[in-house]
This record gives sequence, structure tokens and C-alpha cells, in this order.
Amino acid sequence: MHKIELEIVALSHSITQSNSYAVVLGEVNGLRRLPIVIGGFEAQAIAVALENMHPSRPLTHDLMKNFMTAFGVQLQEVYICDLQEGIFYSKLVCFTANDTIEIDSRTSDAIALAVRFGCPIYVYSNILEQAGLTNENTDKPIHATPVNEPSKINDLSLLSLIELNNLLKEVLDQEDYIRAIDIRDEINKRTAQKKS
Repeated sequence: MHKIELEIVALSHSITQSNSYAVVLGEVNGLRRLPIVIGGFEAQAIAVALENMHPSRPLTHDLMKNFMTAFGVQLQEVYICDLQEGIFYSKLVCFTANDTIEIDSRTSDAIALAVRFGCPIYVYSNILEQAGLTNENTDKPIHATPVNEPSKINDLSLLSLIELNNLLKEVLDQEDYIRAIDIRDEINKRTAQKKS
């Protein structure tokens, strides 16, 4: 399968859900974004590495990197290999002088290690097509179909596909990637129902 390189473009706290974060991966030389919901600890671990902060005691991902380095294991790349029921699955591609091995990993942990090792992050193209979002900045008004009732906005099942697509554009502009995931999933569910 074809792999596409990604880079971290944002860490976003959910406006609508407490203790929920999203790491937003962007397609290198492309417009698509892949938001992935992660926990607070993982968000902190990624942020610490991105900001080159050095805590007085090593965090779990720092310990893992130190352990791997001490035993001559290098992280060559990480890649997102599967998406099942909204959960992303990833692999760590590690190598030593004698061997290369792939290790199963939570995506948030894989990203936290990738930042520490400075290695590339990839995703299979079919996963990016399925779960990716595109935020195309245009001069057209976002509210072609106004959605005025807050209760209607909260219950996505009450919105038409046109309203869902307009709402998706709006929350992407607000960088509320957690909400965007819910809207994207509702759109994908309806699209799949139409096909069957």
C-alpha cells in the first residue's frame, strides 16, 4: 500500500469535551489533515518533545527512547496502518545492526516517540482518504445553509448532508478538530448507507 508522509501541524484541546485532545497531522505538501483524538498525558508528552523541554525526570516516552538507544535500537519511522471503529493503529519500524522489526503501538505513543527520535510519520493512503479532512480556504461564505438552533447542531442526526458539510467547514475554521471528527464520521456513515 502507498504511504503518505505526515507532519504534526497542531495539538488541539476540545472545546466541547473536557480532557480530550487531538493531535492534527497534516499531509506533507498537501491540504489534507488527519485529526486523532488522544488523552491528556499523551498530548503533554508530544507537546514537551515539540517544545524541546527537558523535565527534571524522564517522562515515559523519554525513558523508552533512552532504553532503546542504550541497547542500539533506532526508530526508523512510524506509520498508521489501520483504522477500525474510529481507532487508529500504528507500527514502530525499529532497526538494530542485525535486524529490522515492526512493533505494534498506540498511535499517540508512536507519535510521541517519532518526535523524540526525529523520524518520519506515515499513513496508508486509504486511511487518509477515509478519515482525512480538507480545509480549503475560500472566499465563499461558510453559511450557505444556516444552522441556527444549538440543539440541532448538537444532534448531528437532525442535520442534512449539506448542513453537515457546512458545519464541518465552520468547525475546521475554528480548529475544533474533535468536533470535526464527529461530523466527518456522521457524513461517512450516511455516505456508506447511500451506497448500500
